[in-house]
Amino acid sequence: MAEDGHQLYLRVGRRRWPLTLIRNGLMGVTLVVLGAGLGYAWAFKQINQTQIPSVLKAWRQAPEQMKLDKDGLDFSLYWQVWETLEKNFLETEKIDPKEMVYGSIQGMTAALGDPYTVFLPPEENQQTKEDLNGEFDGIGVQLGYKRDTLAVMAPLEGHPAIKQGVKAGDLILHIKDEQKQLDVETAGLTLPEAVTMIRGKKGTPVTLTLYREDKGTFEVTIMRETIAIPSVEWEYGEVTDKGWVKQTNGTIAWLKLRRFGEKTQPEWDEAVADIVKHRDNLKGVVLDLRNNPGGYLTGAIDLASDFIPEGVVVQQQGRAETQTFKVTRRARLINLPTVVVINGGSASASEILAGALRDRLQVKLVGERSFGKGTVQEAIELADQAGLHVTTARWLLPNGDWIHEDGLKPDVEVTLPDEVASEAANLKDSQLEAAVKELTN
Repeated sequence: MAEDGHQLYLRVGRRRWPLTLIRNGLMGVTLVVLGAGLGYAWAFKQINQTQIPSVLKAWRQAPEQMKLDKDGLDFSLYWQVWETLEKNFLETEKIDPKEMVYGSIQGMTAALGDPYTVFLPPEENQQTKEDLNGEFDGIGVQLGYKRDTLAVMAPLEGHPAIKQGVKAGDLILHIKDEQKQLDVETAGLTLPEAVTMIRGKKGTPVTLTLYREDKGTFEVTIMRETIAIPSVEWEYGEVTDKGWVKQTNGTIAWLKLRRFGEKTQPEWDEAVADIVKHRDNLKGVVLDLRNNPGGYLTGAIDLASDFIPEGVVVQQQGRAETQTFKVTRRARLINLPTVVVINGGSASASEILAGALRDRLQVKLVGERSFGKGTVQEAIELADQAGLHVTTARWLLPNGDWIHEDGLKPDVEVTLPDEVASEAANLKDSQLEAAVKELTN
């Protein structure tokens, strides 16, 4: 790019083109340089229906050499399709330029083949923020992918899905909602699209077709409720022949971390402060990460720092470099015997926390193999309140392991019966009991 007085020029090879040509017609479109010397492409900044004709006109007037990107692709194909649809598509009322732009961007991210790299239109971006705030209307599940199929990462305790028997790892094959006039297969859906379909107003039903390895395909109809999710809960107690018994002066602290969100840190601080007060009476802590779908990476590092006195918590392997993240503060729960409980709904940040305690402190993991989400996404705010989540790195445990799609294998494997996992009955929690046994033996 060069400037002569007040006139800007775009240099292509040895030639330069006056940008007045582009300015006069392009309006809300931004020029993005993709390569040095040869190759430029157009990208959207803002666009609305009144601007589309000007954009098309500017594109037709642009020199052919400027229509090629660095790989020699002719971007005019995009505008050719756009113009053809505007002229020929039968149902003209469905031609919405903004939705076409959103769909184009979603196609761009989908072409990368990474289910966690997604463009979020404003409504879906807002839903993501509500997740982190911890309150929304829905069925109470965290979604992800298993071998490229939409799956339940974690059913949230006490909420509709888990009460209807939905389990972590269940594959979601079909979504049906008569009120929304939905009857769709999930193959090809992005994560935000699936979330939008499954969520809805409190008191309305949605029917999911699920697949479970030991059960096959089955349907479940779930009534939506307002989902309010506390990040942290804790209590004291003992294990007796009747199972776990809550006791004010119990010698075991059961510390349940349900998610990593915006309110997690103050709730965690309150719980840890109370446990420290009871420290002299305690035999140890059971850190329960079951059905914790993860959240902020920084949250996992900060919470791990309450157990690990110094050194590495997690490594982040990006395109250019590998970063090492160490403890961030003085460990308040240092030297307090700890066991971690995990299951197939323990994912992402909860796997970082569990893996760090295992690798650094030889803390035992009890329960079932975790979900296995080993990538980091950066959340970027865009114009119009839209958002973009981009996978920017892999995270590695302190020992260098990448557990993506494999998960953490528990040291003590204990599987819960469906009746207990679904909270359908007040039965003994054999995973919690096994964790307490590891502490007291």
